[in-house]
Amino acid sequence: MKNTSLIIISLLFSSWMFSQEKPNAFTLQDAIDYALTNNRSVKNAARDIEAAKKQKWETTASGLPQISGAVDYQNWIKQQVSLLPAELSGGTPGTFVPVLFGTKQNVNATATLSQLVFDGAYLVGLQSAKVYLEISKNAKIKTDLEVRNAVINAYGNVLLASENLEIAKKNIDVLEKNLYETTKIYENGLGEEESVEQLQITLTGLQNYLNNIKRQDYIAHQMFNITLGIDLNEETILIDNLESLTLQNMSLDILETDDNVENSIDYQIAKNQEESKELLLKLEKTNSLPTLSAFINAGYSGFSETFSFANNNQKWYGSSLAGVSLSIPIFSSGMRGAATQRAQIDLEIAKEQLTETEQQLKFQISAAKSDYLFAIAEYENKRQNLNLAERIEQKNQTKFFEGIASSFDLRQAQTQLYSAQQEYLRSMFDVITKKSELETVLNTVNY
Repeated sequence: MKNTSLIIISLLFSSWMFSQEKPNAFTLQDAIDYALTNNRSVKNAARDIEAAKKQKWETTASGLPQISGAVDYQNWIKQQVSLLPAELSGGTPGTFVPVLFGTKQNVNATATLSQLVFDGAYLVGLQSAKVYLEISKNAKIKTDLEVRNAVINAYGNVLLASENLEIAKKNIDVLEKNLYETTKIYENGLGEEESVEQLQITLTGLQNYLNNIKRQDYIAHQMFNITLGIDLNEETILIDNLESLTLQNMSLDILETDDNVENSIDYQIAKNQEESKELLLKLEKTNSLPTLSAFINAGYSGFSETFSFANNNQKWYGSSLAGVSLSIPIFSSGMRGAATQRAQIDLEIAKEQLTETEQQLKFQISAAKSDYLFAIAEYENKRQNLNLAERIEQKNQTKFFEGIASSFDLRQAQTQLYSAQQEYLRSMFDVITKKSELETVLNTVNY
């Protein structure tokens, strides 16, 4: 029994250790889903929505019945003296007698119920709170879209750096082999020293490029972690690869999507801005309306020369009061009129900005579709160019070792191949990111 318990504990400990050491592994969709929950900007946008909900209730509650209470205790260290004409008590006319009114100590406890009956600003405030909540929700959607796009870019940058790293290593392996063979040929007197030097120059350039790519790969992983909301130096593994993601994102169906800019979140945010300016105009107009409120007050007062308010025989005197308050704006020397006109101007500016946003979005959609089509065409072009560059480099390598081609021709073919490889990887990255940009501006993303 003791051995069985030890085995179970060992298995649990091993499982725990394995779970602690296992790095985070993400497909692109996994990374997007994770970021939409854990990215810090997304979290704050969600908090803004909650704050807007509380703001909406705060505004609503300000027009509902309010109850407040107060307890006042007063102790006259030296009571105030009042003077009464002496003739009231049979004294000499023209003289005064000092007297004290009230007790040395007193307590007043009151409760007040107040209710706003009519206030134009309150009605506008209710509408504003609703618009503010809508603005917060749209801001959250925009944040989600931006984070999604950032994750795709960060994921693609990591893959791009990793692919470049692997290709650079393979190119260096091939080049080192060529350099070794060429050096042996030169040492045997069958080749020229320039051939060795040309290959050495190419190898040095590749080695520097490899070191730079290693740094880029490290930075790309850190940027990816930040975008997801993971610790900067935590190990993460990417499951997808550039080629598979490229093929997944090569779909022309999205180009048939309706170019209705009203679906764009940027248009909706600009519309919210117009609505908020309309409400500000209404608010300025309501400042010329009267405000009516009502209240009921009730309380008890106790008086004593000593602090005897906790005694059972202490006398308390009740009182109550009800009333209404009507405030009527009459004359403001043109201040309210100027404020209303300023609000009207702000509304006109917001309308112009909405029109400008609409035009800009139409242009952005058109440009994004064009960029996406170009990215697909470039991918096909760079793929063909890479195949050609590989064949050309292979032919020149064969010719070089057969003594037909010069080392300069080989180096030129190798440089052309390395450039074609980088352009091909970049073209795949562009297909993925341009598709994401088009989805973002069209707001066709489904979470």
